[in-house]
Amino acid sequence: MELGQWAFVAAFFVVAPLLPIAPIVLNRLLAPSRPSETKLDVYECGVETVGDTWGQIKVQYYLYAIIFLVFDVEMVFLFPWAVALGSLDFSAYLAGLVFVFLLVEGLVYAWRKGALEWN
Repeated sequence: MELGQWAFVAAFFVVAPLLPIAPIVLNRLLAPSRPSETKLDVYECGVETVGDTWGQIKVQYYLYAIIFLVFDVEMVFLFPWAVALGSLDFSAYLAGLVFVFLLVEGLVYAWRKGALEWN
């Protein structure tokens, strides 16, 4: 690669972080800040809050969410493989089977560790 192409890459790495940061900084600098008790109140669909509004969520919900994300992302990789299955050679077929086997193994591991049990 010549120097001009590297300059484009360097400019990208300088400009790319500035694009999302600049509007946030401009908003902080230009927006008026007038906090009041009403603005700082917790909003729950227009209904007055009942009880403690800062209740904690069980850790088990996060575990289910992480397991869901793992298997959801797995589908992103598995779907194109399944669509092209008819035109793939044996090595690609074998790689897909190994991928599915590892996912099933992860599911069995989570199941045996009790990650899918609700206590």
